[in-house]
Parts: sequence; structure tokens; C-alpha cells
Amino acid sequence: MNHIQSMAALVRFGAFEVNLVSRELRKHGMRIRLEEKPFQILEMLLMDAGRVITRSALQERLWPNTVVGYEHGLNTAVNKLRDLLGDSARSPRFVETLPRIGYRFIAPVTPPDATAPLVPRSSHQPPVQAKLLEVKRNQISL
Repeated sequence: MNHIQSMAALVRFGAFEVNLVSRELRKHGMRIRLEEKPFQILEMLLMDAGRVITRSALQERLWPNTVVGYEHGLNTAVNKLRDLLGDSARSPRFVETLPRIGYRFIAPVTPPDATAPLVPRSSHQPPVQAKLLEVKRNQISL
């Protein structure tokens, strides 16, 4: 992977930075340990910031061959993610809950080479999401 691709894999929101290649979350430059399932949820939310990620889409990605029994695991993973982000379901800054439907990432997302944050929009895909999708496609083809 070249330098340009690795730069596109870095995303910032608030005091946080996520490296989608090394799968690291940092706050003010300090690495925060995040388990795999909460990280996958964060990754999905960031890739479609501003759009609803349904509970069924999360279930298909995180528990692909499970028909029942994923609800508790999903709720636990979302709660762990919120705890690490200092977020809450009642007053969300990052992860908004749409009861019985899914979740939406509501904070502005900024690639590190941009000067202004990209505010999530539901009408079209912001440039940061296009970059993230390109990086994910390149990872898959490697």
C-alpha cells in the first residue's frame, strides 16, 4: 500500500483519529484499546457517516451466520464503543441510536489532509467516505 492510500485510511472526528489500515483508535494521539466488534461497528459507521446503518446490516457483517442471539452482543459492542468515545445514547455526540432500526454517525468526519471537516450528509456520499471505500477495495484486492 502506498503513502496516499494509507493517508486516506486515516479519519478524524472530535479528539479522535482512526487508522482503518492498522485498526487503531487514538484520542489526542494516545492509542485506545478497542475490541474487534466495537471497532468494526465504528468502521461501518464512519464509512457511511450521516447514514443509518441498520441493525441487520451490522448483524450480517459482525455475526454473518447467526440468525438469532446476536442482539445482546450487538448492544454490548455499541455500549463499549460509546464508553470509549465518551458518548451516550441519551445525548449522543458521535453515535445516534434509531430505536429498533440501527445507528448513525452524526459527528463531522475529517480526513487528515483536509482543512475543514466533512459534515455527514444523507443526500450523497461525502468525499471522505469515497476515499474510505477506495481504501477498503484496495485492501480486499491485495
